[in-house]
Amino acid sequence: MQIIREKAGRSLKEKIEIVIALIAIGASVNVIGSYVATGLGLPLYLDCIGTIFAASVGGYMPGIIIGLISPTINSFTTDPTALSYSMLNVMMAVFTSWAVDRGWFKKLSTIIASILIYAFIGGVVGSVLTWFLYGFAQEARTAGLVSVIHQIFTLSPFASELIADYIIDIADKAISIAVVLLVLHFIPEDKQRLFRIHTWKQAPLTREALKELKKRHSRKASLKFKVTLALTLAAMLIATMAISISYILYRDATVEQQKELGRGTARLVAEAVNGDAVDTYLEKGKFATGYAIVQKRLYDIRNGSPGVEYIYVYQIREDGCHVVFDLDTAGLPGAEPGSVIEFDEGFADFLPDLLAGETIEPIITDDKYGWLLTVYEPIKNSDGETVAYGAVDISMNELRGKMHAFLAQQISLFMGLFVFILAAGLYLIEYQMIIPINTMSYVAKDFSKKSDQSLGELVELFRKLDIHTGDEVENLYQSFLRMTEDNLSFVEDIREKNKTISQMQEALIMVLADMVESRDENTGDHVKKTAAYTRIIMDALKTEGVYTDELTDKFTDDVFRSAPLHDIGKIGVSDVILNKPGKLTDEEFAIMKQHTTIGAQIIDQVVETMPESEGNADYLHEARNLALYHHEKWNGAGYPMGLSGEDIPLSARIMAVADVFDALVSTRSYKKGMPFEKAMDIIRESSGSHFDPNVAKAFLDSEDEVRRVAEAFSGEES
Repeated sequence: MQIIREKAGRSLKEKIEIVIALIAIGASVNVIGSYVATGLGLPLYLDCIGTIFAASVGGYMPGIIIGLISPTINSFTTDPTALSYSMLNVMMAVFTSWAVDRGWFKKLSTIIASILIYAFIGGVVGSVLTWFLYGFAQEARTAGLVSVIHQIFTLSPFASELIADYIIDIADKAISIAVVLLVLHFIPEDKQRLFRIHTWKQAPLTREALKELKKRHSRKASLKFKVTLALTLAAMLIATMAISISYILYRDATVEQQKELGRGTARLVAEAVNGDAVDTYLEKGKFATGYAIVQKRLYDIRNGSPGVEYIYVYQIREDGCHVVFDLDTAGLPGAEPGSVIEFDEGFADFLPDLLAGETIEPIITDDKYGWLLTVYEPIKNSDGETVAYGAVDISMNELRGKMHAFLAQQISLFMGLFVFILAAGLYLIEYQMIIPINTMSYVAKDFSKKSDQSLGELVELFRKLDIHTGDEVENLYQSFLRMTEDNLSFVEDIREKNKTISQMQEALIMVLADMVESRDENTGDHVKKTAAYTRIIMDALKTEGVYTDELTDKFTDDVFRSAPLHDIGKIGVSDVILNKPGKLTDEEFAIMKQHTTIGAQIIDQVVETMPESEGNADYLHEARNLALYHHEKWNGAGYPMGLSGEDIPLSARIMAVADVFDALVSTRSYKKGMPFEKAMDIIRESSGSHFDPNVAKAFLDSEDEVRRVAEAFSGEES
């Protein structure tokens, strides 16, 4: 498949001019549409036509930029709140790009689905956002429809508003899509592609090649996903910190403003009450001289102080708060003068200061009376003694709503900017990293399978890629190019050498295994069976997820192929001892144990004579481990080194189980073979002492496969 596009692309200047023109047109269409809808009093918005058009022909980046610019312009001209809804325009741009790439604008069913999705973004998400920003606030555009829905279905005002907004938005987005499709109909498809901007950092690829690259999947997470995740986490972290700091500053500033209002109002209350008359007010109540005048003054203070919920005057004593004045409020009459009110739990920490007549800081409580800010101002008599406190309660519930609205507005603004930053980052990374790396991977995927002539063509194609990102990706490309050029002439030579080495290994194993079997009359098919058992154990360990780091495909192959060599050291043991029909003496057994070290010495000699090539040393390393350590025990009681636990190589721990089991079930000149079940019981009992518990478990869990091998060779022997 031809992957490089021969036709020269547009210059950077031309690309920039096209993008700027598209953004200017799209933003203008959005602003004009919004102005027309507002000016004519239409129950529509018409503020996303330019966004949908730009994203349709130019991709998500121009659409997102327009989605941020046009609400900003509208916020300074027709609608001050428009900027808070920029997130919706951005979401529509992203969806449009996604839908166009999948051909959604070419079929009636998907066009209708698109309209419903656009309406959901603008109507439902927009209504929820409005609720968070301003609470329930019925729009003039939907007022009539809301009333009808509310009367017919008896829904809540918010639900009625939500449904009405969605219905209106369906009509709005249907008109918007119709306008966009009409314009696209008159623009030839090849002209529409002019708006698709590609910032190539390599030879431009054909459309077919780009589609093929997008089909490629990573083994785990793709680079694009990782970059997206990194950008998302970074942006979220920064945004969370910024929004949190802004919210805290806004909250603290607003609370402090309310405190100042409370302090000022409390001072007015304290000034309105004559401290020398407090005891008289407590004794005679409303019948005291001047009481009514002071009470009216307190009402005037409350009525002239927006946000003040309660005003009262208390004398603080040990037994509670003695009411001097307590103004009536809607639904809650004030306490009578002279009555005693128990101390509120929220004031427990301040009680000593209040009893001492000290000035205390404003108190914020959230209890059955709501979220209140309480300010106490001392009322003094002519001797300067505190005789009562003028108290003001300011409701903070409205403040809570403002703080929630502020938070929602900040999050909404961030989401729009976040999508833009993420899209811009992904757009740059697409052409700076992902496409160049995927192109190199795509071109080089069949490198090892090509003939010499095809490899030459591959190198030439690699040169034509001309990746020039100016960073590590370009360095990788240059290194890759040099590597392919330098290695081309050696590919076939390497293949031939690998073939020779493999043949030498196979021949060595067969010769040495035959030598062992020809001398030991007792072993029979021992080497073949133990090799089969090692394969069973290793497959089971992989299935059970044990020792996965060590159990690579190469390790498994090396152990299986070299398993027949585990008793190669018996070549150095006398025939008299090797084939003795009875039990060996201690001296004879000591000689027999030497077959482990003799085997290791033989393989060491083989290593010295092998040609140097990658892979040979690893292969013979496992053969040596098998020969030297297969009689070591998990508890350290084995030979020849007395190793224990995982100090024993894994291959030898595997062979230990296979070797002992076959010795148990096999018939020898000096014994009869043990029943299969009893041998399995011995393996089970020796787990954790003689054998690695994990290896023994894998062997025991594979009982059916083990039995098949044992019975197959038993049949051959009979």
